[in-house]
Parts: sequence; C-alpha cells; structure tokens
Amino acid sequence: MKKLLEKRTVDMQVIGEWVDPQSRVLDLGCGRGELMDYLVQAKQVSAVGVDLDFSRISACVRRGLSAYQGDMTSFMRAFPEGHFDRVICSRTVHELSDPAGVILEALRVGSTVTVGFVNHGFWKNRTGALLHGRKVRNAVYTTSWEDSRPANPLTILDFEEFCRVKSIRVARRAHLLGDWRTPCPLLPNLLAGYALYDLARG
Repeated sequence: MKKLLEKRTVDMQVIGEWVDPQSRVLDLGCGRGELMDYLVQAKQVSAVGVDLDFSRISACVRRGLSAYQGDMTSFMRAFPEGHFDRVICSRTVHELSDPAGVILEALRVGSTVTVGFVNHGFWKNRTGALLHGRKVRNAVYTTSWEDSRPANPLTILDFEEFCRVKSIRVARRAHLLGDWRTPCPLLPNLLAGYALYDLARG
C-alpha cells in the first residue's frame, strides 16, 4: 500500500507542476478525488470530476469536491469548446472502451489535455510475459485475465503513434523509470514504467 501511495504522490506532483493556478480543471475517471483535492489545495483550481462508480463519487463529495456520476464522453458534450483550461485523464485511458473518442472530445472542451498511463512496453512486463507465457501480472497489473484490467494495455510508442496519426501536438512529456519517481533519460518505451503527456490540438 505504501508503494502505491508513493506512486500516486509522484504522479500528482508532476501533474501539479503542469497545472496553472486558479485554472478550470476537469478530471476524467476522478476516482475518490485524491488528485482533484491535491490540485484544489496546491493550485486553487476550480475542479470537477466524472466517474462511473457511485462509491467513488460519494468519496469526492465527502471531500467537498464537485463530481458527476456517469459517462465521461456524454458529460463533456454538455460543454462548449475550450470550456476547461485543462482536462486530465490519469490512469484511466487504458480502461476506456473508446479511448480515442474520449481524448479527442477532451481536446475539444479543454485547452490542454494531460494523459498518464502505465507503459505496457516496460521491460519487466515484456520479460514477465516471455518467461511465464501468461498475462502480465505484477505490482502494477494485479488482476487476472478474467478481470480484464487493463482492458487496453498500451505502450509509449503506441501512444505517440496515435498522437501523430490524429495530428495531436505533444506539448510536453514526462517518462519515469519503474520506480515511478526517477526521470527516464533514454529508451523510454523499454525503460519507463509510467508516462505523462500534455496534449494540445495540432
């Protein structure tokens, strides 16, 4: 549990450095509101979250946060273009049934979109599948195949190719080693355990 908490803290710190003070933020797949709460406290943002899970939304409300239970794409369609300064999709994109549609809609309603995901191309994930011949299961991917998590495992190369094909501009990126703490200086698709991207319309 301590390691998971440390990873969440580093994730929030990196995103927090990218978020402008007092900006309007939408958190897609907001969970129990840890990231929103951090940004409200650290950057005084005006934040709203959306998640399908009622218990998670209830946890957000108990924190005093604004959160909506429902489909994130339908929620975003209710807002005009550029309504939010930043849309955040942290640790959510690999669980979506239509990740491309969500990201493109987020780019419509947000000036900037932050996407964070576990890199399935990380060397430990590769060697685990090669040596054991089974679905990757480790400290990051804790579920068995029938639970289908993540539903859409992706790599850094996959994501950057998607951005290129869709003419999405990568404003900045952060690649972290397997400890999710130390910057990855080279070969990120092989050596980075986690990746964060700031996206803008091309």
